[in-house]
Amino acid sequence: MEHQSPIKRRKSRQIMVGKVPVGGDAPISVQSMTNTETCDVAATVAQIRALEQVGADIVRVSVPSMEAAEAFGEIKKQVDVPLVADIHFDYKIALRVAELGVDCLRINPGNIGKDERVRAVVETARDKNIPIRIGVNAGSLEKELQKKYGEPTPQALVESALRHIDILDKLDFQEFKVSLKASDVFMTVAAYRLLANQIEQPLHLGITEAGGLRSGTVKSSVGLGMLLAEGIGDTLRISLAADPVEEIKVGFDILKSLHLRSKGINLIACPSCSRQRFNVIAAVNELEQRLEDITEPMDVAVIGCVVNGPGEAREAEIGLTGGEPNLLYVGGKPDHKVSNETMVDELERAIRHRIKIKQEEQQAAGCESCPAASPAAISEK
Repeated sequence: MEHQSPIKRRKSRQIMVGKVPVGGDAPISVQSMTNTETCDVAATVAQIRALEQVGADIVRVSVPSMEAAEAFGEIKKQVDVPLVADIHFDYKIALRVAELGVDCLRINPGNIGKDERVRAVVETARDKNIPIRIGVNAGSLEKELQKKYGEPTPQALVESALRHIDILDKLDFQEFKVSLKASDVFMTVAAYRLLANQIEQPLHLGITEAGGLRSGTVKSSVGLGMLLAEGIGDTLRISLAADPVEEIKVGFDILKSLHLRSKGINLIACPSCSRQRFNVIAAVNELEQRLEDITEPMDVAVIGCVVNGPGEAREAEIGLTGGEPNLLYVGGKPDHKVSNETMVDELERAIRHRIKIKQEEQQAAGCESCPAASPAAISEK
């Protein structure tokens, strides 16, 4: 079942991060950042590939030194996902990774020194069609802004961003995106709201240093959910003290909950109670693990009893209702009875079979509309 989001997104200029469009009417992209030592090329490539497997649209890599820049070049050759180089202060590193094929530069123009250095980076970015990400963080505001405001505030974050934006404006460079991150939800949300009406460029969302897997997920979901529901945000990163793969999963789950992306299985599951006829929690946990490779959107309902089960199962593409015995629904209709012992296996089998059928139907529809596959075209060969 396809869901249309009622959210009206903020209109923004579209930029390209490699092959991924950010802003405009493009889907909200989900990104993460490697936490390996960048100079360890093998470990960093392995982590990026793991992020690719769970659907990462963009991956950011820290490049703190020229040695790391050379390693970045080797990493770039071995992965397909667009890479953002995270650079602070040293403009020469930015120039080097630009030569090595970086897809986006995360570098604040106001922090790299003399005008000629800024101009050199901007002109290189312009020549090579590389966008820039301005990243403002409450923990690293300029000293004069700290003095002016006394403490990090939404207004201080926005003023910092506008300073960097002004530099790019004077150089007539508009291919950039902006982030305004704080660990406080209200400060972050207020800052994005203030800036959203002042620029046309895309906004990169995030609650920085959000915390561990559970607490960071909650904090990020609340903060980003507020902004996304208002139509603010074109790309996002969930900052967790956890495996970066979890950041991608949480990011997509947030977007799915708002009907802004529909990648993968949307599991509708009851919290379980004494009415359950099977172990709902164990079944859902196992299903999530088994179905991580699926990118096709699909609603799957797993409900432990007959109170809400039939209604939810009829609305999902695949549904399971607990009972005596349990009943598996396919396409909104009762299909067959399943035992507790074979339940997860049969659910997985039904899901994969339905996805296969949908893919075959899509391929057939594509072929029928292709002139080369028409009967006339075939007879002419």
